[in-house]
Amino acid sequence: MLTSDARIPAYHLRCDSRLLDQLNEDVKAHRSIPATLGFHGEFYQIELAYRGAHTRQFAKKSFQITIVPPQLFRGAREFHLNAEFVDPSYMRNKLSFDFFTQIGSFAPQTEHVLLYLNDECLGIYLKIEAVDDRFLAARNLPAGPIYYAVNAHANFSLFRPKTTEAKAALEAGYQRKLGTAADDGDLRELIFRINATPPALFAHVIEKWVDIPQYLRWLAGAVCTQNLDGFLHNYALYRHGENKRFFIIPWDYEATWGRDVNGHVLAPANLRIQGFNTLTARLLDVPVFRAQYVRLLRSILDTTFTVAHLRPHILALHDTLRPFVSLDPYKQDVLATFATEPAFICAFIEERNQFLRQSLEAFEHPRSG
Repeated sequence: MLTSDARIPAYHLRCDSRLLDQLNEDVKAHRSIPATLGFHGEFYQIELAYRGAHTRQFAKKSFQITIVPPQLFRGAREFHLNAEFVDPSYMRNKLSFDFFTQIGSFAPQTEHVLLYLNDECLGIYLKIEAVDDRFLAARNLPAGPIYYAVNAHANFSLFRPKTTEAKAALEAGYQRKLGTAADDGDLRELIFRINATPPALFAHVIEKWVDIPQYLRWLAGAVCTQNLDGFLHNYALYRHGENKRFFIIPWDYEATWGRDVNGHVLAPANLRIQGFNTLTARLLDVPVFRAQYVRLLRSILDTTFTVAHLRPHILALHDTLRPFVSLDPYKQDVLATFATEPAFICAFIEERNQFLRQSLEAFEHPRSG
């Protein structure tokens, strides 16, 4: 059996093949099976489940790993193994989350691994930290409710996406990860205030409910990486346990850096500078918040979202992954594309940076009337 060197750890999953067959009978079902995880000679009892939405249909599946108590795995009780099936570089998610961290936003920690299931090599996966109570503790954040935005109804609006039809519930689109039913009431209140507060009062009211600087950093990160799939879902919402303001945390960022959810090329001007969703639109209608966003985005474009800054990290990731790409039985057709991905991503950064700079002046000084 091939094993990886120290730069990419090997994870060994083992489960009853009959249970795995049952799991594969309906890949859309939200169920798990007992399994073990082997790492560096130690073994952990786990619950193994598929994760994702449309990605469950891919030949190479992504997994959710839940450690059976009382064990923890490297400090975690849950984490995700993403197949990165549509990303020929394997690194868009990691590059995105590392970028968010660099600009001062909260984002999951990630690590590439070589995954085996019942001794069969499944190829390179990305281990992604779960956004849960352990995530909060690792960042010295106080306990508070966490919601996953699991579909496009999590648009901070009173209405269903792209319609004038009212939602069945204001919290539609969210799945509570931490907290109680009482916290759902605060989430409903947030969405109501976003939509019902008069413009003259909005800035004063919303500052009590949303951490504005943190939200604008998330917005800048989503805009720079051009994640069209991340404004209405694919994020986590956390309410700070002390100041009671909501934070937004990115999630699922493989459709970025110049490619879409199917891995197809996406031109660098496909996402406008202000992104989209109801909360973002209302925030950027407030001159002081708009000015904060402009200053932040300009600083990021000058310092962090540049080829000079990001290329060394891109090349280092690429060099780390290169020896293991050929082991992936599901992605042999992208081996040639993998070799060209650093240049592709750097070209995207250059062109996206230019597009955002050109957009800044008109955005900063919108026409009146």
